[in-house]
Amino acid sequence: MNEKNISDKVVKKYNKKNIRRYTQMLVALFFLAILYNFFIQPAYLTTGGINAIAVLLKYLFKINPKITLTITSLFFLIISYIFLGKEKTKGNLVAAIMYPVFVYLTEFLRPLIHIDMSDMLIMSVFIGVVGGICNGLIYKTGFSNGGLPVISQILFEKFKISMGKTNLVLNSVLILLGGYYFGITMIMYAIIINYINSMVVDRMLLGISKNKSLYIVTEKSEEIKHFIVKEMDHSVTVIKAQGSFSKEKKELLLAVIPTKEYFQVTESIKLIDPKVFYVVSDAYEVNKAI
Repeated sequence: MNEKNISDKVVKKYNKKNIRRYTQMLVALFFLAILYNFFIQPAYLTTGGINAIAVLLKYLFKINPKITLTITSLFFLIISYIFLGKEKTKGNLVAAIMYPVFVYLTEFLRPLIHIDMSDMLIMSVFIGVVGGICNGLIYKTGFSNGGLPVISQILFEKFKISMGKTNLVLNSVLILLGGYYFGITMIMYAIIINYINSMVVDRMLLGISKNKSLYIVTEKSEEIKHFIVKEMDHSVTVIKAQGSFSKEKKELLLAVIPTKEYFQVTESIKLIDPKVFYVVSDAYEVNKAI
């Protein structure tokens, strides 16, 4: 196979992947727009971001949310281009343009479908789950949903201020403003929504852990290796380690086991060596070489 054929195949594969990424992002933005029109805006929920800005401005000054979302999205896009440059702004471009468009296109559906807004707790859980799934799908494409996090990106680039802390402060201000105008209860609902949203995003990005990683330090490494390999039918990696204070050289055993076998393995190695030291962590992705 010559170099041209290889290059053509790479380009086709890249283009196909890009189409899938953009499609996934557009679908997620579409459902986020429905979530805003059907739940967030009618209930006056200020959960943070440009949605909260739109809700507050509608309540205070009767400004149409579509106008607010469009102007704020384009404003943050321009700010991103000025301070972060062309490359980093490209990731925000699709969301900045298409999210307000989808909000506009789906707005007419709201009067056609009646939704009971009386149970705010169930509604908050639903918003958190669906919003988390949509945001997770966007982040998995490698793009950003733009908006307020642009400020966090700029502060991190220029002053090395943590993006997580900046996002927390900005969203907290919006949530507190919402609480001031719409009641303290709305703050509690906003906290529930954001908490569930963050958990679902993590699960979308990392997946549900089906395996556990065990890091084991023991005086009976041969017995424990024999148990894991022969009786449990799992492999063990031996890592040469040295104690920080004692300078004593030891073996660090690394084993990845299914979560359902976690209790059996840990209880068994404690029986083999009552003084065993081990650390357990989630293993979200395991790639076994063939």
